[in-house]
Amino acid sequence: MGLAKTEIFTEKQNQIAVFAKVFGHPARVAILQHLFEIDSCFCGDLVEKIGLAQPTISQHLKELKYLGLIKGNVEGTSVCYCINKENWTAMKEVMSDFLDQDLPTNEECC
Repeated sequence: MGLAKTEIFTEKQNQIAVFAKVFGHPARVAILQHLFEIDSCFCGDLVEKIGLAQPTISQHLKELKYLGLIKGNVEGTSVCYCINKENWTAMKEVMSDFLDQDLPTNEECC
């Protein structure tokens, strides 16, 4: 297996790629949408809502938490998850800058 060679790319390019990975799986998109709808919830609530196994949901939550888009607070023996608003806003700015690039409209390029 080859190396990703991420060090040859800018920090911004690596950041965009990492954020894009979040949206690369529909389960993570569904988790984020659900958290926006209800503000916070437990893993068991997501299992019931999304319909995937608990270990699968936990793995997706781990990825979202690692990327900093959600945070979890321990409540008794469970963890309550919610959107990390500060990091979500930062991610939106980075992705908007990238997605708002436009091609010149006066000529065909190919």
